[in-house]
Amino acid sequence: MATDKELTDFLKSVEKRAFKRTAYAVRDDDAALDIVQDSMIRLAEKYADRPAAELPLVFQRILSNATMDWFRRQKVRNAVMTNLSDFDGGDEDSDFDLLELLATVEGSLGAESAAETVGREQILLLIEKEIALLPGRQREAFLLRYWEELDVAETATVMGCSEGSVKTHCSRAVHALAKSLRAKGIAP
Repeated sequence: MATDKELTDFLKSVEKRAFKRTAYAVRDDDAALDIVQDSMIRLAEKYADRPAAELPLVFQRILSNATMDWFRRQKVRNAVMTNLSDFDGGDEDSDFDLLELLATVEGSLGAESAAETVGREQILLLIEKEIALLPGRQREAFLLRYWEELDVAETATVMGCSEGSVKTHCSRAVHALAKSLRAKGIAP
């Protein structure tokens, strides 16, 4: 059983990555924050009796399910609002806001010039935009494998698919990112 300190430390260590992953998926910072907070609460309320080693995988599954639930609710809300908007005749476009770069630097970057810092931040912003353009399952597999550093089996469990599907989604995501970044002049 995880102690309160282990649970708290785990949640602190995962909060930023979980927010970023969810923000990529839903493309709404406020909704992403709500989803992550609800997932953390659910983990603390229902799974605190699990061993500390199980918390990362359980949390990722809870977060994935919460994100899918959000999409389902949005689909229903959009259908209802579309039907209701037929009565008022108004057609308002509501575009998604672009994700803002969360530029938090932990620790020292050494002797980096302002130009190098700006260049690095611009490249990171470009990479984040390209990740956001990936199809949903590719983006999810890519973020779980390379952002959350889950292995293939853990990623398959979280995504609810086979290990082969995870490998396929990751491979396609990596190739698509490499191609689009090369086209923009960013080489590995």
